[in-house]
Amino acid sequence: MDFLVADIWLEKLMIYGGVFLIIAIVLGIYLLKLRRETRRAESKIALAKKSGLYEPVSLHPVIHVNNCIKSGACVKACPETDVLGIRSGRGTVINASHCIGHGACFHACPVEAITLNIGTETRGVDLPHVSQTFETNVKGIFIAGELGGMGLIKNAVEQGRQAIDNMVRHLPKKHDATYDLIIIGAGPAGISASLTARKHQLNFVTLDQDTLGGAVFTYPRAKVVMTAPMDLPLHGKVKLSNTSKAELLNLWTSVLNKNNIPIRETTKVESIEKEGDHFKVTTSQNESLTAARILLSIGRRGTPRKLGIPGENLPKVRYRLLDPEIIQNQQIIVVGGGDSAVESAMMLAEQNEVTLSYRSGSFNRIKPGNATKLEAAVAEQKLTVKYHTNVTEIQAEQIILRNSETNEEEIIPNDLIYIFAGGELPTEFLKKTGITITRKFGDVMMKH
Repeated sequence: MDFLVADIWLEKLMIYGGVFLIIAIVLGIYLLKLRRETRRAESKIALAKKSGLYEPVSLHPVIHVNNCIKSGACVKACPETDVLGIRSGRGTVINASHCIGHGACFHACPVEAITLNIGTETRGVDLPHVSQTFETNVKGIFIAGELGGMGLIKNAVEQGRQAIDNMVRHLPKKHDATYDLIIIGAGPAGISASLTARKHQLNFVTLDQDTLGGAVFTYPRAKVVMTAPMDLPLHGKVKLSNTSKAELLNLWTSVLNKNNIPIRETTKVESIEKEGDHFKVTTSQNESLTAARILLSIGRRGTPRKLGIPGENLPKVRYRLLDPEIIQNQQIIVVGGGDSAVESAMMLAEQNEVTLSYRSGSFNRIKPGNATKLEAAVAEQKLTVKYHTNVTEIQAEQIILRNSETNEEEIIPNDLIYIFAGGELPTEFLKKTGITITRKFGDVMMKH
C-alpha cells in the first residue's frame, strides 16, 4: 500500500514538475524576448537622442506607464517606423520628432494609458487659443486643422467638419453680412469645412492665398500623403491608403465640383476686422467681404521663410517643388535640412546636377528612410552635400556659399535654387485679428 501511495505521489510530482518546467520555459522565453525588446528600444532611444530625434516637435503621444498593461497595442497600431517601441514590457516613445499626430496609438490603447500632447516641458509650441468647439477667444472666429495643432490630413478633415457643425448651432438666422461664413484656407480642413457648409446650406465662400490642397499641393507629386481612411463630408468614407498627392487632389476636386463649390484661389486675406454683428475681410484683390462667422483653416507655415539675402527676388528662386519630372539638365541648389529639402534634392538629382546646402553638420531632423537614401545617393555621387554652409548671395547665373566653420566663400554655377527653410506661424496676422497665442509646454490635446 505504501508503495502504491508513493507511486501516485511520484506520478503527481512528475506531472507537476512537467507543468512547472513548461511554465518555466515559457516564462524564460518571454523574459528573454522582453530583454531583447528592451535592449533594442534602449539602443534606438540612445541613437534618437544622439541624432536629436527624441524630443517631439509637435503633437505626440505620452505613455502613462503606471496605467500601461503591456499589451503592445500602441506599437502595433502606429504606422510610422520606430516612433514607439517596447521597453520593460511597456510602450515607450523612441523617435518622438517623427510622430505626425495621427493618434492611432491613442485609439488602440485598451486601458486609456496614452494622451496626445503638444510641446514638452522644455520645448514650447505656439498655438492660437481655441475652445473644444474650435472657437477662438474672438467670438465668431473658429480655427481648424494645422494651425490649431492637428496637421494630419485625416484629423484636419474631421476638425473642419466638427468646426462647422458646432458653428451652425449658434449662427444667427439674420445678420447684415453678405455671407454666413468665410472659410480661409483650402487645405484638408478647409475643403472638409466647405463640404460641411454646403451640407448645412450656408451662404459661404472659400479663399486660399495659393491653390486647392494647401500644404498638400506643395508636396512632390509622388509623395504619399494619406495613410489611413477618412470620412469626407458629402462623399463618405475614403478607404484609400498610401494615397499619392495627385490621387487625393483629384478626389477633392471631383467632390467639390460635384457639389458646385468653387475655391477662390490666389486670394490672400490681409485683415479681419469686427464690424457690428459681423466681420469684414479685406483681401489681396482690394476687396472687402463680410460674414457672420469666420473659419481659419490656414497652415502653420503657409508663408515660406525667406533667407533675407541679396538676389532672393530673382525668378529662379523657388520655395516649393511641384513637378520635378519636367526639370532637366539644370544646375540646382537646394537649401535646407528637413525632409522636404532632402526628398526634393534626391528627386531633382535624377535628371539634374544638384547641390544640397545645409547650415548644420548632420541631417538630424529627417526620417530614417530619407537618411539612408541620402547616404546612398551621396555615395553613388548622384548629388553633392555641402555641410556648414549658408547661401549669402544669389546672382543670375551663380550663387555664393559661405562655410560657417572656415568663413570661406565658394561660387557655384546655378540655374535654379530651391529654399526649404520652413515657414512662420502667422502670429502677427492672428494678433492683429485679436486672437490670443499661447505657448504650450506639454499640454494635453487629446485624452479619452
